[in-house]
Amino acid sequence: MSKRKSSSKKTLFWVVGVLGFIVLLGLTLRVTGVIGNSDTGKEVETATAKLKTITQLVSASGKVQPEIEVVIRPDVSGEIIELAVKEGDFVRQGDLLVRIKPDIYQAQIDNLNAALLTQKARLEQTRAALIRAEAAYQRDNTLYEKDLISEMEYIQSKSEFDSQKASLKAAEYQIQSAQAQLRQAQEELEQTVIRAPQNGTVTGLTVEEGERVLGNAQMAGTEMMRVSLLDRMEVLVEVNENDIVNVDYADTSRIEVDAYPERKFNGVVTEIANSAQITGSGTNEQVTNYQVKVRIITPHNIDSSPEQMVRNEASEGPEESFVPNFRPGMSATIDIETQTAVNVVSVPIQAVTVRDFAKDQTSENGETEDSAEIMLANSQDDDLIIREEDMRKVVFVIEDGKAIRKEVETGISDNSHIQILSGLEAGEEVVIGSYRTLSNLLNDGDKVTVNNKVSTFN
Repeated sequence: MSKRKSSSKKTLFWVVGVLGFIVLLGLTLRVTGVIGNSDTGKEVETATAKLKTITQLVSASGKVQPEIEVVIRPDVSGEIIELAVKEGDFVRQGDLLVRIKPDIYQAQIDNLNAALLTQKARLEQTRAALIRAEAAYQRDNTLYEKDLISEMEYIQSKSEFDSQKASLKAAEYQIQSAQAQLRQAQEELEQTVIRAPQNGTVTGLTVEEGERVLGNAQMAGTEMMRVSLLDRMEVLVEVNENDIVNVDYADTSRIEVDAYPERKFNGVVTEIANSAQITGSGTNEQVTNYQVKVRIITPHNIDSSPEQMVRNEASEGPEESFVPNFRPGMSATIDIETQTAVNVVSVPIQAVTVRDFAKDQTSENGETEDSAEIMLANSQDDDLIIREEDMRKVVFVIEDGKAIRKEVETGISDNSHIQILSGLEAGEEVVIGSYRTLSNLLNDGDKVTVNNKVSTFN
């Protein structure tokens, strides 16, 4: 019995020993590279260069606003005694908006009327005095010619006549002045009644009946309301100085309004500012933008006036009858189509990277990267030699399982693809990822393994 146990233990030891030897041998061979060292290359994702129409976009965000908006301010000060509209009302040109208490202006007119009558009475008195002075002058002139009166009496009579003529002129001018003051007062009285300057919708009503307002005398008066054409809306955006050079008048735009998600509206550039809007001036955060106005040309706000309350009853579906109702201040994003290249060779944007060709030239000459970048000469001056970079745009093309670097010239781009002007043909397979591999690790001639399981580029 004891011999059988001893034999089993020996067998178990031999088996364990053999297995351990085999494992150890396998690890040794793997570490030394004898086995398990088949080079499958770097794993990459690829896409095919293809012919595509590319439209370059300039994107910006801003606010929706009426294209025509009139700010209503009173020309005279006073208390509002009648407010004939409320916010959202549609008004026609000439409709009553506000009445300001006219009492003080009516009293001023009465006062000026009385002053004018007084001036007219004084004019008649002056005219009568002039007639008397003229008769006396004619009489004394005859007597002076006959030497019946002295020269002093003649001069005095003539001076009185000239004085009365001047007084008559002054009285006439005073009447003209009084009439002008009366016209001004009457105009101010008329300005106590404020009417709509154009057809439109009342927006931004900021006053109430009984409130006192300040007129446009020596400063801007109280803003009471705005009258806007809501069926002619635009988007005011700020475009960065790097992009504004690509924007031109009448450029087509696509507009997205936050209030209408997943919908796009058509627009056209109507104004481009010449003066910049600068924020953070003099700091590292300085930003220079230019204001651009984009008119919304998609039909909208058709119910902003009684004449335009129309719906397409014969439409087949809700999409055909949908008309957006934009309001001032809504947030919007625009994509301005600045350039379009039709049927050109294009690749996904991330396929294009940069490489330093000077570094490759240095490697061909047998220098190491470190010694090529900075070298100290063995001279007494110890001059520092810096290698100049030669950065160029390239793509990596898959050929026979290898990544072949090709220098390319690029054109315009959209949100996903970039135009290739030269260096690549449609149909070639290019590397598009991963970003780390493409930007840093991948070199000309490297073996690669294509893995497009998660690629979404077509």
